[in-house]
Amino acid sequence: MQPDAFSEIAPAKINLFLLVTGKRADGYHLLDSLVVFAGAHDRLSVVPAAALSLTFGGPFGAHLAVHADNLVLRAATALAEATRVRDGARLHLEKHLPIASGIGGGSSDAAAALRLLSRHWGVDVPAGLAATLGADVPVCLDPRPRRMSGIGEVLAPSPGLPAFGIALVNPGVALPTAQVFRARQSAFSPAARLPPGWPDTASLAAGLAGYGNDLQAPAIALCPPIATVLAGLRDQPGCRLARMSGSGATCFALFDTPALASAAAASVARDGWWCWGGGLYGQDNGT
Repeated sequence: MQPDAFSEIAPAKINLFLLVTGKRADGYHLLDSLVVFAGAHDRLSVVPAAALSLTFGGPFGAHLAVHADNLVLRAATALAEATRVRDGARLHLEKHLPIASGIGGGSSDAAAALRLLSRHWGVDVPAGLAATLGADVPVCLDPRPRRMSGIGEVLAPSPGLPAFGIALVNPGVALPTAQVFRARQSAFSPAARLPPGWPDTASLAAGLAGYGNDLQAPAIALCPPIATVLAGLRDQPGCRLARMSGSGATCFALFDTPALASAAAASVARDGWWCWGGGLYGQDNGT
């Protein structure tokens, strides 16, 4: 789905693998990850206004409404200050992605704000601005498959990927990233060595099997329902690979088609769980 002049989609970011390769002197961890974007998304809209403001809707909007400091408003303020824009904007965020769930919802929302307001105000997003807002915001600024390293700011082209289906399941538990990193006790991993591409979902899953998510084990220790989600996804017909995304607690599974992924998400659904199935962003947005 292409955005119009007054709205922008903020798709879910999925880490197909996530390796912790080191730690800088300032405490930030170094990562290696292959990132894709799913059709599941939030939506941000804008209308002209004298000042900056933000309202919320959607199933997860009420949680954000009680917090005065929001990454969308921080992104909007940063863009206005960097470009010396004096106009305001009334923003509205329809929040459909769960909070603190390992799929970059807040970062994707902030990146959507930068894209939307750059059109609305007729300004360019200055180089480097996205990185000041968070480690995942740079990759979310242009939502397409990428190899991500450094602390998230080093981006490279992804190997060639086939079209595939993806199911996303969150057990209804918010899992703060810092808490998961503190619980990680394993050694650092070497960076992945990837081929130029994969011709189909089966070869993609086989290639990814050797590179896991270094945060999955500590996340399961903090949130055991993650293991239940993963077991349920692996039992679904046609599942090629299942693992956790980011710092959790959202898990994903790869399937040959969006239809198989949608059926799997519906099959594993439980009360209190958030489930979505479909294709990649730009391939099938699931709406």
